[in-house]
Amino acid sequence: MGYRERLRVPAAWWLIGLFFAVSFVTAVGFYISGLVSVIAGALTVVGVASFLVWYGSAQVVVDERGLSAAGSVLEWSWLGTATARGADATRRRLGPEADHRAYLVIRGYIATAVELAVNDPDDPHPYWLVSTRAYFAISDRSRQTSVKLCCLTSTLRMRRMRSMP
Repeated sequence: MGYRERLRVPAAWWLIGLFFAVSFVTAVGFYISGLVSVIAGALTVVGVASFLVWYGSAQVVVDERGLSAAGSVLEWSWLGTATARGADATRRRLGPEADHRAYLVIRGYIATAVELAVNDPDDPHPYWLVSTRAYFAISDRSRQTSVKLCCLTSTLRMRRMRSMP
């Protein structure tokens, strides 16, 4: 059992990229010539599409190794508490409440995040702040919003502890 989420770029960003390419083609076409405009437009479309595919390829994965975000892995033995961050809390955690040493996997088009405490004294990052769309609220006054990642983390951690001798 695990969890996998790809932090894909929304369709609106693709439209903005398309409008950028069309604007560039139009500007080059008026200034130079039609053929150069078409070549420049094709190169611009390929460049914008490549960037958007690359930027949207980051993944959040919870599995037997631990939690990985954008290729970096936080192993179970070093994972502390997971705290959900709604849109406002994420904004504050990225702004006035931020720690410059934090490890960030943030995508601006995803308003919510999960904060993962790091229990490794040798790690320079006190916590990870990772964008995620998958979270849900628990109506318990004494707790903050919980996160699907936190629940999966706890489940996998318990399974790992049961399998240990």
